[in-house]
Amino acid sequence: MSNIIKLLPDSVANQIAAGEVIQRPASAAKELLENSVDSGATNITLAIKDAGKTLIQVIDDGYGMSEIDARMAFERHATSKISKAEDLFAIKTMGFRGEAMASIAAIAHVELKSGTEGEDVGTCINIEGSTLVSQEPCQCSKGTSIMIKNLFYNVPARRNFLKSNNVELRHLNEEFIRVSMINPKVGFSYYNGDKLIYKLLPGSLKSRIASLFGNVFNERLLPVEQITDLVKISGFIGKPEFAKKTRGEQYFFVNGRFIKHAYLNHAVNNAYTELIPVDSFPSYFIVIDIDPKDIDINIHPTKTEVNFQDARYVYAVLHAAVKQSIGKHALTPTIDFDVNPDVEAAFRTSPSTDLKQPSIKIDPDFNPFEKKTSSSADSSFQFKKPSVENWESLYENGKKTNDPVIERNVFQNISTDPDATFDSNKFMQIHNRYIVCSVKSGMMVIDQNLAHIRIKYEEILDNLKRSNQNSQQQLFPQNIHLSPDDTQILKSLNDDLNKIGFRIEEAGTNDFVITGTPSDLQDINAVNMIETIIENHKASNNDLNFDKNISLARSIAIKSAIKSGIKLDEREMQDIFDRLFMCNVPRISPDGKNILTIININDLANLVQAKSNT
Repeated sequence: MSNIIKLLPDSVANQIAAGEVIQRPASAAKELLENSVDSGATNITLAIKDAGKTLIQVIDDGYGMSEIDARMAFERHATSKISKAEDLFAIKTMGFRGEAMASIAAIAHVELKSGTEGEDVGTCINIEGSTLVSQEPCQCSKGTSIMIKNLFYNVPARRNFLKSNNVELRHLNEEFIRVSMINPKVGFSYYNGDKLIYKLLPGSLKSRIASLFGNVFNERLLPVEQITDLVKISGFIGKPEFAKKTRGEQYFFVNGRFIKHAYLNHAVNNAYTELIPVDSFPSYFIVIDIDPKDIDINIHPTKTEVNFQDARYVYAVLHAAVKQSIGKHALTPTIDFDVNPDVEAAFRTSPSTDLKQPSIKIDPDFNPFEKKTSSSADSSFQFKKPSVENWESLYENGKKTNDPVIERNVFQNISTDPDATFDSNKFMQIHNRYIVCSVKSGMMVIDQNLAHIRIKYEEILDNLKRSNQNSQQQLFPQNIHLSPDDTQILKSLNDDLNKIGFRIEEAGTNDFVITGTPSDLQDINAVNMIETIIENHKASNNDLNFDKNISLARSIAIKSAIKSGIKLDEREMQDIFDRLFMCNVPRISPDGKNILTIININDLANLVQAKSNT
């Protein structure tokens, strides 16, 4: 039998490794930005074209690399960070010239220029698909410039699976935000083509957050700080009143690295219990500093997930820190100890004066329409108590009415009055949730919330096709501020929102003004509606059968439909009944739930008999 196990060439091995680390243009940009941060750079520039598919360039003023280091950076298993296995458990940096560079070079055209301080010339290297094309001296200043061109040019299957430019751009924006936020002492610039997206000056964490998400966050943030022997927690959280319908601004950083951690996310959300609506999410920017030996960051190729040696302890400290910050800064009344005593003296009376609360005398039986019967010459009035005789007569009509809208125990009336009958032409509402009516085979029960969701869902889909929905102009336009990621989503949805009646205009970077809403959506909170649409779009975007119009219609229908617990009159129940059976799918809601059921007359009879025998 011939031998079948072979050693893979380095170029093939690098492409396999690239599949784990470099999943999209944003992954490559993240690696380059983190390398620049670790190089000691004070200013970093990111430039992209065609959402990173054509070009990703990162320029920094860091240490730079020598000629040998520049070449070694593209070799497999080459790094400046570790030299023995134990170093894996004490990683404090992101990665510097190595680790991912070999993977990137295997799937793109790469040009590197780097120079060190005190050297007259630097090094220029060109690599295509792991193959060294050229290496020569060049003129360059201290620092490094890396250009990645034609990403995945030799892996067409992976390039074909990249999303649209808008989606890839959102991922690039998010990676830039994550790296730049946790490094506020470093200046960052971000260009998309010839357009400057961000120009971030060095400063504090709070100023960096405001630069990334808007100056409105200066008013919305509460400081968080808690120091123990094992962990230090710092950063900022959002005030409860500014909780949003989207998960946009939620960031954890452990030892300077962005992470995702559902357990810690629960700790923060739990601290907001009863302070924000159930379907809202608080903003937080939490920095956790812990001994690297107490965590494991190598459980995921991109290092966005970590394991804590004592996760319960970190949870408890984080929860207490957030709770303390909310109670200290958001809910406790502020006492001003700096009031000028001269100002108070102007409103102060003599110490000997007794201060009494003013009293008001009133006549509880006062009636201005009752005239005085006295023969007195004056025109004053006299008052007498209203009569309460025969008060029961006020309720006689209510007792005799057969209107099913009036809340009463219908089944009790039927059991006590053998002559009582149910009018099959009428509707009845049970517990302000179900609409009940008589049908030929028995009794139909309709869930009013699910029925109205189906009605609105099909109407919105129809409007998206016809593009003729009227818009109701807002007397007071509403402002909405979004994260850069959510801004891209709203821009991609704006044409469709316009078709169904929304009118949304840009008012600056990540700021919008809602000037109109669909005319058939009465008394809606337009800001919450838009935030919900964006959040549902993000949640559904990864589904295999994702359809933008269906996601949009479902979001608006669920948000604007009549809720359970709303009392309906006869006309409203009739309207829901008629419109429901004009729908294409009247029995099933957009989420796959049953809207109605019919209880057969024989089943009703069996139910009654079963109850009578018990």
